[in-house]
Amino acid sequence: MSAVIGAKRLEELLRRVAGLNVDKNDIKRLTDLVGRKLNDLLVVGVRNASYNGRDIVMEPDLPITKGLQESLRQFRELEEEIELQPILDHLATYPPLERELSEDVVNMLPDLVGTLILVAARLMKTIDPDIVNPDTEMWERVEQAMDLTL
Repeated sequence: MSAVIGAKRLEELLRRVAGLNVDKNDIKRLTDLVGRKLNDLLVVGVRNASYNGRDIVMEPDLPITKGLQESLRQFRELEEEIELQPILDHLATYPPLERELSEDVVNMLPDLVGTLILVAARLMKTIDPDIVNPDTEMWERVEQAMDLTL
C-alpha cells in the first residue's frame, strides 16, 4: 500500500511535534493508520453529503469535531507541506467513494493527513509523556483511541 507521506518527512515531523524517534515499522504503522482514518472521514463525509442532498462531498460534510478542528488549526500553523499525489494514490487503494470530493476537500487532504499525524503523536505523549521510541503496545493504544474517536 502506498504511503500518504514520505518516511523522511514523517520522521522529521514526529520529532518536531512530539520528540518521537520512529523506525521503519513505526512509519508503516502510522501511515497505514492515517490512511485508514482519512478514508473513514471521507466515507462518513459521503454519507453526510447524501443526507444533505449533494452529489459531491463538501467540507461541511466531513465529520470534523471541535478537537479535530483545533488540531487542524495547529497543524496549519506549523506551515508543513504534504504532497497531495501520494495521498490520492493511497486513497485509490480503497474501494471507490460513492460521491466525488469537492475541490476544497481535495485541497484539504494534505492538511487532514498532517492533522491525523499530529493527533497520533500527541495521543502518544498524552498516554506517556516520556515516550521517545513507541513500542507495539503504544501503537495499539493509539490505534484503539483513534478508532474510538474518529
